[in-house]
Amino acid sequence: MSLPELLAQLVNGLAGASTLFLLASGLSLIFGVTRIVNFAHGSLYMIGTYAGITVAEHLGGGFGFWGGIVAAAVVAAVLGVIIEVAVLKRIYHAPELFQLLGTFAVVLILKDVALMVWGPEDVLGPRAPGLSEAVQIGEAFIPSYDLFLIVLGPVVLLALQALLTKTRWGILVRAATLDREMVGALGVNQAWLFTGVFALGSFLAGLAGALQIPREPASLNLDLIAITDAFVVVVIGGLGSLQGAFLAALIIGLVKALCVALGTVEIAGIGFNLTKLTLVIEFLLMALTLAFRPWGLLGRPIGHADALRGQPRIVTPGARFVAGALAVLGLCALTPLFVDEYSLVLLTDIVIFAVFAASLHFLMGPGGMASFGHAAFFGIGAYAAALLVKSAGWSMGTALIAAPLVAALGGLVVGWFSVRLAGVYLAMLTLAFAQITWSVAFQWDDVTGGSNGLVGLWPAEWAAGKTRYFLLTLGAGAVSLMLIWIVTYSPFGFLLRAGRDAPARAEALGVDVRRVQWLAFPVSGAAAGLAGALFVFSKGSLSPEVMAIARSVDGLVMVLLGGVQTLLGPVVGAVVFTALQDEVLRHTEYWRLVLGAVVLVIVLAFPAGIVGSVGRLLAKRA
Repeated sequence: MSLPELLAQLVNGLAGASTLFLLASGLSLIFGVTRIVNFAHGSLYMIGTYAGITVAEHLGGGFGFWGGIVAAAVVAAVLGVIIEVAVLKRIYHAPELFQLLGTFAVVLILKDVALMVWGPEDVLGPRAPGLSEAVQIGEAFIPSYDLFLIVLGPVVLLALQALLTKTRWGILVRAATLDREMVGALGVNQAWLFTGVFALGSFLAGLAGALQIPREPASLNLDLIAITDAFVVVVIGGLGSLQGAFLAALIIGLVKALCVALGTVEIAGIGFNLTKLTLVIEFLLMALTLAFRPWGLLGRPIGHADALRGQPRIVTPGARFVAGALAVLGLCALTPLFVDEYSLVLLTDIVIFAVFAASLHFLMGPGGMASFGHAAFFGIGAYAAALLVKSAGWSMGTALIAAPLVAALGGLVVGWFSVRLAGVYLAMLTLAFAQITWSVAFQWDDVTGGSNGLVGLWPAEWAAGKTRYFLLTLGAGAVSLMLIWIVTYSPFGFLLRAGRDAPARAEALGVDVRRVQWLAFPVSGAAAGLAGALFVFSKGSLSPEVMAIARSVDGLVMVLLGGVQTLLGPVVGAVVFTALQDEVLRHTEYWRLVLGAVVLVIVLAFPAGIVGSVGRLLAKRA
C-alpha cells in the first residue's frame, strides 16, 4: 500500500475514533455515577442518526444540517431523561443486572418506534455543507469532514474535563463517581444529579449518532452495534474514565485502520488477511487489555462488594417443589396428545431455551458471575453436533452426547481467563470470547459454511417427527436441569456460593475460590452446549447467528425476567419470554414494541423477577 493510501486509512480511523469517543464518553459518565449498564445507550445513538437526517432534510441547506446535529443531540437528551425518570428511578434499588433488563426493554421499544417512523430501509443523509470536499495533504486526498471529526474529539474531551473540574455540578459528579453514599450523606440531591448525568450522557450519544450522517446511513441495526462498541471502549479505557475512553477509542480506530491498510501480510510463509480481523479486533484488544490490566487502561479496581452488589441468596427447594416439578414434567409429556404440530415446535424451543437460561443462571446465581457472551457455549455445542454428523458421519445420538463435552472444554478455556476478573469486566471478557467465536464461525467458510451456515441437519429416523423430537428434547432437558439442580445443591455448589458471598472468609477456610469459580464454567458450558445441539436438529440448519450477541442478551433477559433466586426463575423466564415473543411476532409487525412494553411492566411490577417477586409476596402473606 502506498503512503497516501495509508494516510487516508489512518485519517479515517482517527475520525471514527472521535465519534466512538463521543458515544463511549456518555456511557462512561452514566455508569460512573449511577452504576447502571445502560443498554439503551446505543438506541439513543440510533435515534440521533435518524433525527439528524430528518431535521437536515426538512430544513435544508447548511443551517438544516448543523441544526439537525444539534436537534438530534437534544432529542436524545430528552429521551434519556424520560428513560431515567420513568423507568430507572423506579428500580434503582434493584440489582444492577436487573436494571439492565429495564434498559433492554427500552431498546426493544425504541427500535420499533424507529421502524414505525422511518421504515425498515436504510436512510441516507446529506453531506456536511462546507466540509464535503477533500483536502490534499501531500499526494493524499483527505475528506475535510474527517479532519473536522478528528479535531472535534479532543475539543469535546477538554470541554467535558472543564465541566467536571471547574463547575460545582462537575465536582459533584466526580464525587458521586468515587463515593455516591458520601455525596448523599452531604445532602446533595442525588435524584437531580442522576437525571443531569443521564441527560448529558444521552446528549453525547445523540451527538455521536448525528455526526455520523455523512459517513454512514441510518439503520435499525445501529443500536446493537453502537452499544457493543461503546461497551468495549469503556471497558478497555476503564469504567468511569473519560481519558481512558478517549485513549481506547484512539487505539481501536488506529488498529482497525492499520488492519485495512495492510490487508494480507505474510509471516513465516503463511499469509494472514488482517482485513477480516476488523470484525473482531476490538474484542481481541479488550481481551488482551483485561489480561494485563483487569480494570482497564486508566480505570480503578472494582472491589468484590461492588461486583456482587444486590446478589440474592439461593433458596433451597423443598419436597413440594420436587413434587410440583415432576407433575409439570408429566403434564408436558402428555401435551402431544392435545396440541398441534406448531405448538409442539414452540414447546420444543421453550425446553431448549429453558436449559440455556438455566445454564447461564448457574453462573449468575450461585456463582455471582454475569456473562454477556453465554451464546458462545450454545453455538459451540450447536456447531460441534452439526459438524460431527455432517462431516465426521457420527450418529445424532452420539453427537448429542459429544456436543456438551466440547462446549465444556470451551468453558474451561473461557473460565480460566474470566475468573481473574469481576463484575462488568468479567461479563465483558465473556462477550469478547463470544465475538471471537462468532467471527471464526462467520469467516471459516470451508468448515462452518460461513454466513451461509449448514443445512440438512434433521433428526435421525428414530427421533423424526415433531412428537418424537419434542419428547427427546423434553427428556434431555429434564435430565440437564436435574443435573444442574444436583450440582447447585451439592458441596461444590455451596463452595461456589461461599466464594460469591464471602471470598476472603472462604479463602481463609482453605477454599480455592478462583478454582471453584473456574470449574463452574465447564458445568454451565456443557448445559448450554446441549441446548445448542438440540436446537440444531430441531431447526434442521445452523448459522453463526446462534452465537451472536442477541442470543446472549436473550439468555440474560430470560434469567433476569424469571428471577435469579432459584433454578425455577430462569425456567419461568424462558417460558414467558419465548412464548410471549412467538405470540406477539405472529400478530404484529411491531412485536418488539409490544414485547418491550410487557417486559417493562414486568420489570416495574416485579423488581426481583417473576419468581422472586411472587415468592416475596407469598412470604409476606404467610
